[in-house]
Amino acid sequence: MPHNSSIWDHHVIAPGTPPGFTVRTSVPANPEGVEVMLERWKAGSSEPPHSHPGNDMTVVVEGRMRVQFFKHDAAGQLAPDGEPLELQAGEAGYVAAGRIHDARYLEDCKLVYVHERAFGFKAEG
Repeated sequence: MPHNSSIWDHHVIAPGTPPGFTVRTSVPANPEGVEVMLERWKAGSSEPPHSHPGNDMTVVVEGRMRVQFFKHDAAGQLAPDGEPLELQAGEAGYVAAGRIHDARYLEDCKLVYVHERAFGFKAEG
């Protein structure tokens, strides 16, 4: 997944902090902010094909997961878009706003999920 996500944009200097530090705070207090979730998923669980209104980033703290991207084919049906991407502890994955994907949790997972602006989930398929 590309690492040029806008998740890392819109940082500001916080008053009274050391030089070199910037921060992007959370919504709703900051409309340009992010939502952050600490997620736990059991091995064998999954999410159906879906999309989100903002760019997102998932950091795998523990476990292993697989993401499959999809696109609509000529008949308007969902079809896999490339090979599945597997992420394991210590890795981060980025998904662009509106990109259809699923997720399968191959092991028990602990994730840090960051969504640009207010979170949304749109089931696809």
